[in-house]
Amino acid sequence: MRTKRIRLLAVAAGLVAATLAGLPSAGAAQAPARGAARLAQVSDAVAGAAVDGTAWYVDQRSGQVVVTADSTVSPAQIARLRKAAGKDPGAVRVERSPGVFTPLVSAGDAIYGGQYRCSLGFNVVSGSTYYFLTAGHCGKSAKTWYTDQAHRTLIGPTVGYSFPGDDYALVRYDNTALSHPGGYTAANAYVGENVKRTGSTTGTHSGTVTALNATVRYQGGGTVSGLIQTTVCAEPGDSGGPLYDGTKALGLTSGGSGDCSSGGTTFFQPVTEALSAYGVSLY
Repeated sequence: MRTKRIRLLAVAAGLVAATLAGLPSAGAAQAPARGAARLAQVSDAVAGAAVDGTAWYVDQRSGQVVVTADSTVSPAQIARLRKAAGKDPGAVRVERSPGVFTPLVSAGDAIYGGQYRCSLGFNVVSGSTYYFLTAGHCGKSAKTWYTDQAHRTLIGPTVGYSFPGDDYALVRYDNTALSHPGGYTAANAYVGENVKRTGSTTGTHSGTVTALNATVRYQGGGTVSGLIQTTVCAEPGDSGGPLYDGTKALGLTSGGSGDCSSGGTTFFQPVTEALSAYGVSLY
């Protein structure tokens, strides 16, 4: 039986581009008004609790910090998270996930670096030099990428990555025989948006954006902030693949729980941040 996990999903989405939730607490509706400063304080306190296997974001509509705790988080750790609200326990809402938040790379057919497989996200350009974006934990894992597991066909090197903290990386096309079509424009996701994700393991799946600016503390994999939280499923090997809405490029697959048979939660690095960090553009 496959173990459900919330994970970093390392493998190559968009290879066409390379050619190659729990219920609110009963008192939530009567919760006192909480300003942005107070919610930020509670969010910082949740981060300070340092509980692996948790993800959280500020929900301005309910006036709460919503924490999702994976199956490894104990009752004592849940109590520690609730304590972050101080004398206002309603400021923290804890939900459970059946998976495990953990970084994970996987073997398979996609883009390959070292012993890892990851998914290509979006093709980008700077001047006359072409690159692609993928997940930062993928870029951290390998210095050079190939189109095949045997490492016969070179793509090019990882020229930059950011992980943890963020989860994006930049890979340069050094093989001029590979085509790299574009067709996307950068955009910011919004809550309620219907989106799609493509990955080398599971292909294309759809879902909805449920939160923005989520922070995930992966099991053994560090903390990543500013993520898009969705109901789109994903599996190992889908990491780095694109999140999009039509021709709008939204994000890069970071990690998630569950699978594409039973569903799950998946988090994405916003693409606009990666573009700005490297001074590259979609085309």
